[in-house]
Amino acid sequence: MAGHSKWANIQHRKGRQDAARSKLFSKLAKEITVAAKMGDPDPDKNPRLRLAVKEAKSQSVPKDVIDRAIKKAVGGDAENYDEIRYEGYGPNGVAVIVETMTDNKNRTASNVRSTFSKNGGNLGETGSVGFMFDRKGEVTYPAAAGDADTVMMAAIEAGAEDVESSEDGHIIYCADTDLNDVSNALEAELGESESTKLVWKPGTTTELDLEGMQKLMKLVDALEDDDDVQRVTTNFEASDEVMAQL
Repeated sequence: MAGHSKWANIQHRKGRQDAARSKLFSKLAKEITVAAKMGDPDPDKNPRLRLAVKEAKSQSVPKDVIDRAIKKAVGGDAENYDEIRYEGYGPNGVAVIVETMTDNKNRTASNVRSTFSKNGGNLGETGSVGFMFDRKGEVTYPAAAGDADTVMMAAIEAGAEDVESSEDGHIIYCADTDLNDVSNALEAELGESESTKLVWKPGTTTELDLEGMQKLMKLVDALEDDDDVQRVTTNFEASDEVMAQL
């Protein structure tokens, strides 16, 4: 199983902690507010907002929190956020992409740079690691959604590009610009997805041992703890044995 999906399993375990859950809700609400402010406040007329709301619901964000985030944008009292992507290297040369939404670029840049340097990483220029990733739409389903062949056929019909099926579930990839249409088509065939979002999919990976994974998790945890950071993506690869020890 690819490092990308293994990382999702780590995050799932971490997500059970109340503090991590509260922070996740806050970041998802921020994405909803920004999406609503940039386009129509009606999710049916705003693909980005629809996907943001769908992802929030999949993470069990309460309806009142979602509604409040949309009203904040409509009411005009939402802060102006800049979306900035940072790229760098973590321990053992692992590529790291950090996506942020900030109302203070200087603060965020300083914090991200400091977090990299304190945790064995090195912040690079924009584009320094981006070429190792492809921007994709990602839709995930539980194993119960169907067997690999059933999900593969549904994905092909929906216009998806690739499917990764394992005992943990199904991960369906599509072109980033097709995510809204593909997710709608999949929903009609397979029901509600576990997650629907845009991701950076690693094209090349870096193998890590247990010590390397522990160092990387420390860096990612520190980055994700920053309120300005929306998402952290890496290109690590680790054996099942190493993952089991974490």
